[in-house]
Amino acid sequence: MLCFRLSSSILQLAATCLLMTADVSAETAISCDDGFSVQRLSCESGVISVQAALYGRADGETCSEGRPPQQLANTGCSQSGTVDVLRRRCDGKRVCELNTNVVRTADPCPGIFKYLETNYTCFPAVHTVICEHSLAQLYCDEGQVILVYNADYGRRDQTTCSYQRPASQIQNVYCSNPTSKVAESCSGKNSCIVKASNSVFGDPCVGTYKYLEVAYTCQLRLSTTLSLAATCLLMTAGLCGAQLSSFYHVDALTTERVITCDDGGNVQRLSCESGVISVQAALYGRADSETCSEGRPPQQLANTGCSQSGTVDVLRRSCDGRNVCELSTDVVRTSDPCFGIYKYLDTTYACLPAIRTVACEHSLANLQCDEGQVIFVLGANYGRHDKTTCADGRPASQIQNDSCSRPTQKVAESCNGRSSCAVKASNTVFGDPCFGTFKYLDTTYACLPAIRAVACEHSLANLQCDEGQVIFVLGANYGRHDKTTCAYGRPASQIQNDSCSRPTQKVAESCNGRSSCAVKASNTVFGDPCFGTYKYLEIAYRCEAPVFDTHKSH
Repeated sequence: MLCFRLSSSILQLAATCLLMTADVSAETAISCDDGFSVQRLSCESGVISVQAALYGRADGETCSEGRPPQQLANTGCSQSGTVDVLRRRCDGKRVCELNTNVVRTADPCPGIFKYLETNYTCFPAVHTVICEHSLAQLYCDEGQVILVYNADYGRRDQTTCSYQRPASQIQNVYCSNPTSKVAESCSGKNSCIVKASNSVFGDPCVGTYKYLEVAYTCQLRLSTTLSLAATCLLMTAGLCGAQLSSFYHVDALTTERVITCDDGGNVQRLSCESGVISVQAALYGRADSETCSEGRPPQQLANTGCSQSGTVDVLRRSCDGRNVCELSTDVVRTSDPCFGIYKYLDTTYACLPAIRTVACEHSLANLQCDEGQVIFVLGANYGRHDKTTCADGRPASQIQNDSCSRPTQKVAESCNGRSSCAVKASNTVFGDPCFGTFKYLDTTYACLPAIRAVACEHSLANLQCDEGQVIFVLGANYGRHDKTTCAYGRPASQIQNDSCSRPTQKVAESCNGRSSCAVKASNTVFGDPCFGTYKYLEIAYRCEAPVFDTHKSH
């Protein structure tokens, strides 16, 4: 097929059509207004589009902890113009943080404890970051072409592409320079290699170590610009509900390649918009005479069969399982595989499916899965491990300590096996790992297809798998978290308390690895989380092929 260059007006039309028709994910962020709370909107894939925002109070439950009734009484209170403030600040960004002080332009209901609730969607796009002197490959599947949304070359924060860089080179965070060069070079092509360098984009801030940030999507290749202008085609951003644990198969969402020329301290950045990094291959050396050849004499490019052994292991130890990974070529270089040859680091990695959510302290983390799927928490940390997340409007003293993150099982205990779950990021829930630091809750989870079983109190829950498969319990709760389940014929007093559900490991302990299992929903088995309430046992499980430990001695 002919690969053509699209005009800027047609590109704009295609991008507009995409935003109008794309199948997008919907998110909600809630921040209690204590005067300093930070609300964070973020898109794992794509860019933010604010749909609705409320500053005030719409119910008596949200942000009610520790508040007297008179501060919760007015549930019809909202400040006008809130959504416009959010849209101006956040639309089109991948991550947006703002303080409730920015939103609060008036007091819509004096004496009422208010909160900021924002509903936003994430439009599909691929977001990639290339550190200065590195190359990245933008590419689409066969039959598709690149459509660049936007690109910036410079620096907007102190953490991106900062590994082992002196403070003076990452201090200036106001030097980002929008550029059309990536669109001019790549839009309309099936694949494209881009180098992040001053020679390509100019130098927006001398002395600062920069990076190139690109957002693009893949569109079906069309034969004429007319058909492109007439038809709104969008890239499907659907995640295949692939499983994310060692006992099941994983399909990669994307495969990426990054090349970094070895100038002695250059930074290579691997990142996954969705999911976690899994390094597939890595080469430190030289495999051809073209890559990283600019300005080099022929004798430094002559050996094209040069590679250091063990490079892929170094990358895997440093990066596997992380959302973002930065490392210097100095870390990778354990020896010189070909003396006198100018070398580079060439890494290919996959992004395995997962969802990441961040809730700033005093805000709620909302974990949500589609119908027929349940939450499976892969990891959660409460604390701070960088200076930019949940930092808007915070004094330097509250974001200085970026080494205080604490792993926690509480999110998994509360959310595993449920289709939706809200967890408050607060010291009362997780303890305080670093006093005086403004913290956040960082959670990674997957949505897994699951079998759901509910047994009313005094009944049996029967878990059953087909021949050749065994049970794997994703989560179980005993208690009550709604007024309709197991409510038939029960007096109102026995179903009134719908906040007494208690996570339990007893079902997993009894049933995991078996082909069938019966568990009784009773206080004698699980204890009584709410005396006088009629309870039920709720279980989410999967049927899997059994995994045998080949290392166990017999």
